[in-house]
Amino acid sequence: MLTKTLSSLPILFCFAACSIAPPGTDIHDPFEQSNRQVHAFNKSIAASFGGNDDGSDGPRIPEAISLPVINVAENLSLPGIVVNNLLQADLEGGVANTARFLVNSTVGVLGLFDPADAIGLTEVDTDFGATLAAWGVPEGAYLELAFVGPTTERDATGDIVDIFLDPLGQVLSDDEALLASAFGIAGRVAKIDQSGDVIGDVLNESADSYAQTRLIYLQNRRFELGQDAPAAVDPYEELFGVIE
Repeated sequence: MLTKTLSSLPILFCFAACSIAPPGTDIHDPFEQSNRQVHAFNKSIAASFGGNDDGSDGPRIPEAISLPVINVAENLSLPGIVVNNLLQADLEGGVANTARFLVNSTVGVLGLFDPADAIGLTEVDTDFGATLAAWGVPEGAYLELAFVGPTTERDATGDIVDIFLDPLGQVLSDDEALLASAFGIAGRVAKIDQSGDVIGDVLNESADSYAQTRLIYLQNRRFELGQDAPAAVDPYEELFGVIE
């Protein structure tokens, strides 16, 4: 599967670069009309995670349940991240993430706990969108996708490739792969629940929440890739952050 995916990279390059920003354009959004419709849908979903049933703020899933689920989901995503570390020639990041995966998968009981963090093995996060950027693929147009949230053509392509690059998919049985996917989905739901109040502030206190979300996402993503000055923390990273 990995060989098949890599052999398709020229096609993916064309897809990722299919929309080139006009010279001098900082925000390339030719799909704004449809993006705004999707944004309204995502905003309605985010509103459902805005507080507890009694009207108080905060997550409705107890942390004792949500934190282990998130830990397992993030641990399962590490092998795919290591592949991208290596594709970006980031050997140090690949070694750190491999060590983190081994520690949390053993001492941390398959990732339920995070002892790696306690000993300084923090995650060096990346993805295939960042790999494409490192290889010189343009950002492409801004997109907002249902349930996924803000992204770009390049990063949306990267998300698809990340599914096929994940080494766990090569070694897990069908039942194990299904369980891993279930943890990934549950981890995302838990993170949305925990982050409902944060994203609600951005969506509900902005005169134009779509434009504000677009600006925050692009500034932070470009900063992550070393392409721009630092910006405010992106709340969508927690709400819609990818968990394999």
